[in-house]
Amino acid sequence: MTDPLVFFSPSGKRGRFPEGTSVLEAARRLGVDLDSICGGRGICGRCQVEVGEGSFPKLGIVSAPDHVTDWNAVEARYVSKRGPLDGARRLGCQAKLCADAVIDVPPDSQVHRQVVRKSAAVRDIEIDPIVQLHYVEVREPDMHDPASDFRRLQEALAHQWNVPDVTAPLSILRILQKTLRAGNWSVTVAVRKSREIVAIWPGLREAAHGLAVDIGSTTIAAHLCDLKTGEVVASAGVMNPQIRFGEDVMSRVSYVMMNPGGEAELTSAVRDALRELAASVAKEAGLATADILGMTVVANPIMHHLFLGVDPTELGGAPFALAVDGGLEIPAKEFGLDFAPNAYVYVLPCIAGHVGADTAGVVLSEGPYLKDEVTLLVDVGTNAEIVLGNRNKLLACSSPTGPAFEGGQIASGQRAAPGAIERVRIDRQTLEPRYKVIGSDLWSDEPGFAEATAGTGVTGICGSGIIEVIAEMLLAGLITPDGVVDGAMAARTPRIESDGRTFRYVIREGEPRIAIIQNDVRAVQLAKAALYAGARLLMDRYGVATVDRITLAGAFGSHIDVRHAMILGLVPDCDLDKVGSAGNAAGTGARIALLNAAARREIEEVVRGIEKVETAIEPSFQAHFVGAMAIPHKTDPFPHLEAALGLTFKRGSSEGEAREGRGGRERRRGRLAAE
Repeated sequence: MTDPLVFFSPSGKRGRFPEGTSVLEAARRLGVDLDSICGGRGICGRCQVEVGEGSFPKLGIVSAPDHVTDWNAVEARYVSKRGPLDGARRLGCQAKLCADAVIDVPPDSQVHRQVVRKSAAVRDIEIDPIVQLHYVEVREPDMHDPASDFRRLQEALAHQWNVPDVTAPLSILRILQKTLRAGNWSVTVAVRKSREIVAIWPGLREAAHGLAVDIGSTTIAAHLCDLKTGEVVASAGVMNPQIRFGEDVMSRVSYVMMNPGGEAELTSAVRDALRELAASVAKEAGLATADILGMTVVANPIMHHLFLGVDPTELGGAPFALAVDGGLEIPAKEFGLDFAPNAYVYVLPCIAGHVGADTAGVVLSEGPYLKDEVTLLVDVGTNAEIVLGNRNKLLACSSPTGPAFEGGQIASGQRAAPGAIERVRIDRQTLEPRYKVIGSDLWSDEPGFAEATAGTGVTGICGSGIIEVIAEMLLAGLITPDGVVDGAMAARTPRIESDGRTFRYVIREGEPRIAIIQNDVRAVQLAKAALYAGARLLMDRYGVATVDRITLAGAFGSHIDVRHAMILGLVPDCDLDKVGSAGNAAGTGARIALLNAAARREIEEVVRGIEKVETAIEPSFQAHFVGAMAIPHKTDPFPHLEAALGLTFKRGSSEGEAREGRGGRERRRGRLAAE
């Protein structure tokens, strides 16, 4: 009988263990970040987990709560002393595997919390919010004048602010009279440009706030903004709790298709997370959630539909039809958000079935439609969304890169968290690696590194580190341009080890042992080839052989070293001075839409003019994909990169040979060395 298969989210690590193995023990053996300080005795309660329920076809797992052992006396004792566990949580030290299971490790059970790298960029944004505050003095009621309190408020707004004919929903009318009298007939009114009252407070109130949210497949980020100044007064981010239903968006669609009612679970999960985020940023700013006057949202199409409560099944197969693609304004109460009584949520428009409102946010933030230079915008994630063009024309497509760039499907991979390797350099002569980890500014070969990382340890390698180590292995000759880990290099370094029929490169000895195996290289090749092929497809359609500028967007894109990204062949060749990062451009687009009402109309008009290119039906996509499997590419030139590195890549050989440039010294089987 096959041992049970366990999959841990959000880490993406999996393995088979004998029946009766505790969830905590399985997590420790896989290097999953699950806290415990009591030695598995059920005392500390830090190893709480949730057992997934349903079919997970992309994982090949059917999971259910009874796939671990029943609630036991140790857990009952813990609850009697410490109080009930949240929801259907179990203690990982007590729940033992009986069958295949998907195990979710909540953020509060992780020692090293995920680093949500979606900070708000500093931007000059023209301030013209859709909600504005007006302080008015309302005349008191009079026995000789039957005008209602609301009619007199309307008059005050018209006479004192030239805002005539305001309207108010029942939620405002219910509190109107008490508010007027509490303010001694002086109140502050928040009014939308549509002349609809959003909120009302007694007396003078000078601060107005709104929330900009980026719902990503992996993380959700929220920025609370001052609507008068544009200042970001508080930010917070969390892992998207939908990860427990699948690492990428298509696995979540599969979950919905395989589990009737699954879309309601996914919608509830993301809305609950948003409520918690809103409360967190409001508390940080010294406000109540009821003080939030509005929210803007960007998201990829499947996250967009699930946030709206729309079944995303149609996006799971051709022709990938969206239920709705225009910008939407919806009362916040529809989402269960405890904002101002009449607050609205604005959801930016989607471009196409797999190019969503998050890409619309990137376009709004970067403004390629306002420029002459041809710009390639790449939002790197589990599904890369790509836009190419200038003021004359914009094209867009998406490419399924998968979770490799976020640590998924990588033997020692993990998401970005303290202790994860994020930078790697390999000495060309000794072939020895050195690295940096999140949480320390020191390289591993610098004095004090061990002390600086004692608190976090070195736990794995995250996306930016994966890109760098593959690129560095190429330059050091440890892998060929075809992506084969070269076993012959074992004669030069003990870090190349046999791994069955293939070889691996050991980055770090110790516990955990961190190495790059052949399957890791293949996973990265598949991901980068999909992204590169999408970009080349757009360039072909646009009619350009090169681009003037490349901008990497997204939380992951902002932490990629652009030179290593190009060595890997993640993006086409370009002047390295014109390759940069836009940070969380999608979130910046959400902030622009929050702070400038005209921007909403602008992006809706721009999106309607973007031409969507569907990679799945383009015959040339496959040819581009095959060529892009080589590192950096089998045939495409990289003159800017070669000039920067001082080498020339030789192409066209079946073995992917390369020749060193300035030294003129040939190296066997495509090994590369930069001076």
